[in-house]
Amino acid sequence: MKRISDILIVSSTKFEVNKIIKKFNFIDKKHENCSSYTYKNFKIDVLISGIGIPNTSYYLTKTILNKKYDLIINIGICGSFNSEIKIGDVVNVIEDEFADVGITKDDNSFSSLFEEGFISENDFPYSNAKLVSNFTGYKNLFREVKGITVNSTSGNEEQINMRKAKFNADIETMEGAMVAYTCLSEDIKFIQIRSVSNFVEIRNKTNWDVSLAIENLSILLVKFLTHDINHGLK
Repeated sequence: MKRISDILIVSSTKFEVNKIIKKFNFIDKKHENCSSYTYKNFKIDVLISGIGIPNTSYYLTKTILNKKYDLIINIGICGSFNSEIKIGDVVNVIEDEFADVGITKDDNSFSSLFEEGFISENDFPYSNAKLVSNFTGYKNLFREVKGITVNSTSGNEEQINMRKAKFNADIETMEGAMVAYTCLSEDIKFIQIRSVSNFVEIRNKTNWDVSLAIENLSILLVKFLTHDINHGLK
C-alpha cells in the first residue's frame, strides 16, 4: 500500500483539535474552515466541519473536491454506551451506521431504511447495512469499536435503551458515519479516532470530562502520526 503523506484531519469543532495543531507548523488557510500545516513528513490539512451530519457533509465534500488525500482522519469526542469503555479512553471506530435515518412508528419503535426495504444492506457503500473502515491495523494504539451516528444525541431513557438494544454500538457521535460514507463513496482511506467524554445517559454534563478526553486524544493522535501511521500499512 502507498505510504501516507497527504492527510486531512476532520474535527467538528476547533476546541477538539486545538491541542493537536499546536504541534503542527502552520502554512496557510485554504478556505474559511480549513488550514494547512506540516508535521514530520506529513502535509496535513485540518478541516473544522461544524457539528452534525449536514455541516460535515457539505464542508468535507467541498474540501475533497479540491484535493486528493492519502488518508482522512475523523477525530473528536464521543459518548460511550459500553461500561467497559471509560471516560478518557481513545477508540478506533471500525464500523458505523446512521441510527436515526429511517421511520419512527406509532408505537415509537424505529425501523431503518434497510428494514423498510428502501435500500439493500449491501448497496454501495454499505456492507451488511454498515459503513466499514477501510484503514485498520492499529489495535496496539486504539481499542476497535462499533459506532452509531445521530442527528440528535441520545438523551432520555427510552431512546437510549432502544438504541442500545437495536444497534449494539459501543459509542455515539454526530459525524462519524457521514465521514465514512463520503470516504467509502470516493475511495479514500479513512480512520475514525474518538475519545470518550461521557457515558450515554440522561444528559448530565457534570459527569462529563471533556478536558481529559481531548488530552488523551491529542496524545494518541500525535503518537499515531509520529510512530504508527505507516507501520500498520499492509
